[in-house]
Amino acid sequence: MKIATFNINGIKARAEALPAWLRAAEPDVVVLQEIKSVDEAFPHEIFDGLGYSIETHGQKGFNGVAILSKLPLEDVTRGLPGDDSDEQARWIEATVIGRSAVRICGLYLPNGNPAPGPKYDYKLAWMARMRDRAATLLASEMPFLMAGDYNVIPQDEDAAKPEAWREDALALPESRAAFRRILNLGFTDAFRARVQGPGHYSFWDYQAGAWQKNNGIRIDHLLLSPQAADLLRDVGIDKDVRAGEKPSDHVPVWVDLDA
Repeated sequence: MKIATFNINGIKARAEALPAWLRAAEPDVVVLQEIKSVDEAFPHEIFDGLGYSIETHGQKGFNGVAILSKLPLEDVTRGLPGDDSDEQARWIEATVIGRSAVRICGLYLPNGNPAPGPKYDYKLAWMARMRDRAATLLASEMPFLMAGDYNVIPQDEDAAKPEAWREDALALPESRAAFRRILNLGFTDAFRARVQGPGHYSFWDYQAGAWQKNNGIRIDHLLLSPQAADLLRDVGIDKDVRAGEKPSDHVPVWVDLDA
């Protein structure tokens, strides 16, 4: 079961690039972030003939997450538990039925800038809610993973220029500590389980020639529960997608599970 995460930075802007990548990479399941579309306006027609069913949790103009799957989806839920007043569309879950069942959580974690401030407070509170949800899912002992744009640079090696991010919400000590509290519940960072060292990124800004200079950061992650980590076969970052026509500023990150 090949599962990918991809912040597409606008589904309509990626109407050609996303289907092209899907045809080339052939993932079984994809979680998308920043679809920037309400559910009713999501352009299902661009996926015609590709074999994917689509579940969305959209929002007008910004945010929004989705799951595309070639495999059956069950028990789809939308929204991160813990705050009924939170109207931002950043979390979607579903159980994917392959040879075995895998619970998939697609997420778009808040950016948090400027920090300090209300947006940063929201980020940290959201991460605390995410940790609570992760603990609940761990107790079920079903294989599951949390995949998406975490807006967290876990360590300095995950940035080409770590000094440039010292005061940014993506790399502040409190952000990294909140990420570690989730990881330390027993999760495996799928990419780091297979690939070590600096120079591996999933985001390059559109400004200042960041892509051409490889001035990137790794903020798109797949965290695997112990049961899912036991199924891990391979992992990768499809970096070349960033060099395509009308690319997102993120690229797909994927895992292959024996499921």
